[in-house]
Amino acid sequence: MTEEDEVKSKNDVPIRLPKERWFHITEEHSEMAGYYFEVLETIKDPEIIYEGKAKELIAIKTIEKGKFLVVMYRERDTKDGFVITAFLTRKKKQFERRKKLWELQK
Repeated sequence: MTEEDEVKSKNDVPIRLPKERWFHITEEHSEMAGYYFEVLETIKDPEIIYEGKAKELIAIKTIEKGKFLVVMYRERDTKDGFVITAFLTRKKKQFERRKKLWELQK
């Protein structure tokens, strides 16, 4: 982990994950401690992306059967974005009522 890592979203926007943000995420969700690179990977290669209530993007990827990694991030413009939070859930259905923005074609 460097001071700040970034990956490109599906919209080709660089999304930053600063070290201070990662520490904040792992303070609130201690189970996330070993998932740093998976968070970046979920932004880069999600299974599905939904629109959040405040226009944030919600990227989701399966970690194991019935367990999902959720990463919420914002694209400020075409050249900058940042991670808001990330967490694990077994309740993927709660996101399915939101507007689907992108889905991996199988």
